[in-house]
Amino acid sequence: MTDAKSPALSPSLALSHRPRRNRKADWARRLVRENVLTADDLIWPIFLVEGENVRTEVGSMPGVERLSVDQAVAAARRAADLSIPAIALFPYTDPDLRDLHGSEALNPENLVCRACRAIKGQVPHIGVVTDVALDPYTSHGHDGVLEGETILNDESVAILVEQALNQARAGADVIAPSDMMDGRIGAIRAALDAEGFIDVQIMAYAAKYASAFYGPFRDAIGTKAVLKGDKRTYQMDPANSDEALREVALDLDQGADMVMVKPGLPYLDIIHRVKLRFAAPTFAYQVSGEYAMIMAAARNGWLDGDKAMLESLLAFKRAGADGILTYFAPKVAELLKKSA
Repeated sequence: MTDAKSPALSPSLALSHRPRRNRKADWARRLVRENVLTADDLIWPIFLVEGENVRTEVGSMPGVERLSVDQAVAAARRAADLSIPAIALFPYTDPDLRDLHGSEALNPENLVCRACRAIKGQVPHIGVVTDVALDPYTSHGHDGVLEGETILNDESVAILVEQALNQARAGADVIAPSDMMDGRIGAIRAALDAEGFIDVQIMAYAAKYASAFYGPFRDAIGTKAVLKGDKRTYQMDPANSDEALREVALDLDQGADMVMVKPGLPYLDIIHRVKLRFAAPTFAYQVSGEYAMIMAAARNGWLDGDKAMLESLLAFKRAGADGILTYFAPKVAELLKKSA
């Protein structure tokens, strides 16, 4: 039996344009690269827990831990060493401290406030972003005041304003309302200014969707088991995109310095539309479910975890995001530092 003959090679095509020329070598690809991911693009979300020298893993988020305040300070120092500009704080509140109105949110000695003071005292040049919403503090797991089956908007905003002031007094650099109540940005901005916090920034969760991708986060802050019903009466319908633009416009008009789209990868179209329409600082939150999916697939050997992580973050930059909140932040920053 004779070997099969190789097919004859085709003659060269008469092409004026050969896009592959710009992809022929690493130096050429780097030279024409349209978007670049750096540590400057990252915000690291950190979960807080009571105690001292405590680090407890979040089971549904491999590699993510709840940290006591002293360990959060160490994490902030690590972030600063990696040139990560800012961290974002989220508390796991003791169930005994939760009530119908989220009163612990107004306690100047709550976890978030103590962490703010400790971090700004020891790592003053790191940015500290604090979450304004009542879900970590309510016994029903909602972001506002619950009456029957209704989340009361204006009554919730009044409490959120006091929560924002409480965090600003503790040293927060950026107030980030994630509750999706109507009018809360204007009310918070007015209150901050009236108390002299004119330089405290507001990063509005302007387009926050009622998503299935938040499950591991709710594990981390302890609200999954207590949440009554769902959040569809105040978080956005995943089917809507024009509505997101109206929400962003309202928040910017009311004084937001930055806006956020949440979740991230399933909503790249929203990020793109927001950036094109408003040209305002626009952030994406790569939420817990997105993180957990990549980690689970990587741990099962179904994909290259580091490559998938970096590709997913670059997608946010390509869509128009100026920065990304991601649990991958320290790992990404370390990889980028090694490759520099």
